[in-house]
Amino acid sequence: MSCGKKRNQTVVSQFLLLGLPILPEHQHLFYALFLAMCLTTVLGNLIIISLILLDSHLHTPMYLFLSNLSFSDLCFSSVTIPKLLQNMQSKDPSIPYAGCLTQMYFFLIFGAMESFLLVVMAYDRYVAICFPLHYTSIMSPKLCVSLVLLSWVLTTFHAMLHTLLMARVSFCEDNMIPHFFCDMSALLKLACSNTHDNELAIFILGGPLVVLPFLLIIVSYAKVVSFIFKVPSSQGIRKAFSTCGSHLSVVSLFYGPVIGLYLCPSANNSTVKGTVMSLMYTVVTPMLNPFIYSLRNRDVKGAVERLVCKKQISSFL
Repeated sequence: MSCGKKRNQTVVSQFLLLGLPILPEHQHLFYALFLAMCLTTVLGNLIIISLILLDSHLHTPMYLFLSNLSFSDLCFSSVTIPKLLQNMQSKDPSIPYAGCLTQMYFFLIFGAMESFLLVVMAYDRYVAICFPLHYTSIMSPKLCVSLVLLSWVLTTFHAMLHTLLMARVSFCEDNMIPHFFCDMSALLKLACSNTHDNELAIFILGGPLVVLPFLLIIVSYAKVVSFIFKVPSSQGIRKAFSTCGSHLSVVSLFYGPVIGLYLCPSANNSTVKGTVMSLMYTVVTPMLNPFIYSLRNRDVKGAVERLVCKKQISSFL
């Protein structure tokens, strides 16, 4: 353990990521699995982003938000999976102190960005279903761009605040993190200095970043459901569920593990259980999102068909 004394404070030069509780004989199997998931995540989200950029039919508020969500998912998984794969193949699972804080910083940015974008997308669906005649005027390009920019600014501020507070924390003898990435809560458990400011920041910002967005999504869809029951025709109901089904699936995949892990902690929650739940929203959800939005989305399927047709026509010319 690389520890030394400087100005009466303990300085840790590196941490050890203990990773996943996988038996040695299963390492290669899980390495192949996570590598495949990583490649699928990158390819799937890049396809979604490319389709939205190339097809003018997808230049709408909903797909502006979806392209940002795909970019966020791509970066979110890239923060943790490459290091996880490296450590599974290496006998040295260490990560430098600066690298650990950097990983935590970007993890917080893209994790919070996912939360904000899901709220914005829920509001977009609420306006589209409950106020279809005023949708264009309400979801103006200026408002959509402002919502996206505000989300990026707030998440950057949030991540920077927590990272700067973590940089003030002192660590001593124990530098082993029982996780596959530099999780903020895991780091605070290793601290040997006062973490009151860190815990206060988590308490104050935890509500606006996790609880409030989730409640806003619930309220938005409660209003949507209430509106659906007022629609006399079954066609209105089918339209509502076709546009909201994909988004609700993504919300469940993301918030389910987050709420279970951070907002409803149990004394019975073991480190292994926590690690598995973290895998759900850091690895599995970013991989599944492109499939959820493409397999159940006629607009995305139409964009793929138009792109294929254009390539076939250009090949004949």
